[in-house]
Amino acid sequence: MTKDGDVETFRRRRESEIKNGRVAMFATMGYIVPEYYKFPGLLAPSFNLKFADVPNGLAALKTMPAEGWFQWVALCGLYETCVNKPVDPAEPGNYGKGRLGYGSMVVGIEGKSISDPEARKRGLNSEIANGRLAMMAIVGMWFQDGLTGSAWGDWANYTDSPLRAFESELGVQAPVGFWDPLGFTASGDAAAFRRRRYIELKHGRVAMFATLGYIVPEYYRWPGDLSPSLGLKFTDVPTGFAAFSKVPLSGWAQMVAFAGTVELFQYVDDPERAPGDFKNAGLLGVPNGYLNCPEDQRQKKLAAELANGRLAMMAIIGMFFQNGLTGAAWGDWWLYTASPLRATA
Repeated sequence: MTKDGDVETFRRRRESEIKNGRVAMFATMGYIVPEYYKFPGLLAPSFNLKFADVPNGLAALKTMPAEGWFQWVALCGLYETCVNKPVDPAEPGNYGKGRLGYGSMVVGIEGKSISDPEARKRGLNSEIANGRLAMMAIVGMWFQDGLTGSAWGDWANYTDSPLRAFESELGVQAPVGFWDPLGFTASGDAAAFRRRRYIELKHGRVAMFATLGYIVPEYYRWPGDLSPSLGLKFTDVPTGFAAFSKVPLSGWAQMVAFAGTVELFQYVDDPERAPGDFKNAGLLGVPNGYLNCPEDQRQKKLAAELANGRLAMMAIIGMFFQNGLTGAAWGDWWLYTASPLRATA
């Protein structure tokens, strides 16, 4: 979104981000605090409605009287149109109300800013970070509330979930548990799930090798010749994308042939076995390996493989981007001189 380098658009989006983050922080606290404390007495005396009568979460929406909604809308509109006025266009979100917005709370209180520049910078960065976290948190709370029927509801109450067919599968790990934000498993199709799990394992294994291939050459390279006929030594091949221009055509042919052989003849999927479990592969996938994992450690190691493969897929993509944009494996990001983000740095 910052690619065009438009400063005014960036400031508008930053103000919206800060504003939404502040609202989300209040909303998140509004979900948490009533679980432990509610004001005593009446919320609406004319309706004999007590604070204790208002449930937490989305269920409160149908309990509040129309007058309450009108008061909320009026208060928010007052703040938006009259109270919170920008004082410095170069600093989005600064309405001159001081630390924690004290100047907005009671008429006559003058908000005082943080005097120490470093402490102020740290505080503003913390506000943005906490606001981003709160926006994610409150959306998660709404989903949990809507799907389980109550604020902080037990996910076991979401009996209509199509994910229950796979929630006990390998790879359901803390802290997110069963995580499928794009709904690939919503159909409950076991064959489609098995195919995707097989692909996930394969890509994860390749990514782990690729990640090691980026790291190890920074510390060690084989001695001697890689291609004696071309006089090419291992030390002549750079790390990362630059290696593509150094590997001879015959080297590419060997790699493709080896990968094809493994794919077509060595590691062949067997529908009778678990995805990624090849009969002729032993511990760590050594072809025709004779070492097998002890049964009491098998599930733990299979779960670790999935987790490490997922991490490696994210890692190698990050390495590719860093390599491509900075011009070198492990390149300094300052070398990315074409970055549109420099306009807002």
